Amino acid sequence: MALDVKELQQLGAGELIDKEKQLVQELFNLRFQFGSGRLDNPMQIRKTKRDIARVKTVLQQVKARAEGAKR
Repeated sequence: MALDVKELQQLGAGELIDKEKQLVQELFNLRFQFGSGRLDNPMQIRKTKRDIARVKTVLQQVKARAEGAKR
């Protein structure tokens, strides 16, 4: 499930933080499955890491935009 940046940009800061927490929990579960040998597709770990990076990037952009509007 690769996240689309345009969809992420439409979310608010709170929703992005929630999405990041959800993805971090998913990454933890995937790593646990990988360690126990139950993970069918190890590429899911890489995809989840990249989704987390996308969410963090968009969150930084939202914060910068909000601070720019305050000035």
